[in-house]
Amino acid sequence: MSRRALIGAAFAASLLAAGAAQAADQVIRIGATPGPHAQILESLKPVLAKKGIDLRIQEFSDYVVPNQALDAGELDANSFQHQPYLDNQVKDRGYKLVSVAQTVNFPMGIYSKKHKSFDEVPNGGTVAIQNDPTNGGRTLLLLQDKGVIKLKEGVGFKPTVLDIVENPRKLKFIEIDAAQAPRTLDDVDAAAINTNYAEPAGLSPQKDAILLEQPKGPYVNVIAVRVADKDKPWVKELVDAYRSPEVKAFVEQKFKGAVLTSW
Repeated sequence: MSRRALIGAAFAASLLAAGAAQAADQVIRIGATPGPHAQILESLKPVLAKKGIDLRIQEFSDYVVPNQALDAGELDANSFQHQPYLDNQVKDRGYKLVSVAQTVNFPMGIYSKKHKSFDEVPNGGTVAIQNDPTNGGRTLLLLQDKGVIKLKEGVGFKPTVLDIVENPRKLKFIEIDAAQAPRTLDDVDAAAINTNYAEPAGLSPQKDAILLEQPKGPYVNVIAVRVADKDKPWVKELVDAYRSPEVKAFVEQKFKGAVLTSW
């Protein structure tokens, strides 16, 4: 064989090897809401890339579609919700989904453009809360913890406005989609906003919230996958990467206490 033919054969072999290596790479499709959840997942990419895993992040603007997409097989995992929300979705919609790891906690905050403290909210004032039972209930529990309202005994983690038994300031609660909460601030006295929606709207839980939840209870966020996939090797790789020292350092440096790691 001539020298030119040898070089050509070697070049072809190298292309085949590169193609095989590329084909061998694992792809994980993961869904998240914009803001901190998606930003944290971006920090996983180099950690997973070292293990030949390509993490592809798809952002969703609400809390409903990520579980629909995961259950339908359009995603491999998602990272945007806490355990009570996932449990409620599984119960109400029949999804075959399960959490495989805890991730981070976002303290719930109540914000206002009109008042510098919640004490300034007038009698009969309007307060926007989330219209899904887990996040709306979480807000009502926060208001009870701060002495603003009182709820029925034994309501658990998903109370509704119908469970309010004492509302001395006669506050009016307006239920809205969680993703729309920042947009209501011009129209209401105060609004409960999840941190993953507050941060992209330029709101800091530590600086801007007029009421802030103490990080406790079941509200640590989770990674969810389909039940059929929970024991697959790539799930462990994903969890290990998320809970790595590199990601912990990113969260602490980026969010400065507004997002708390669970590990």
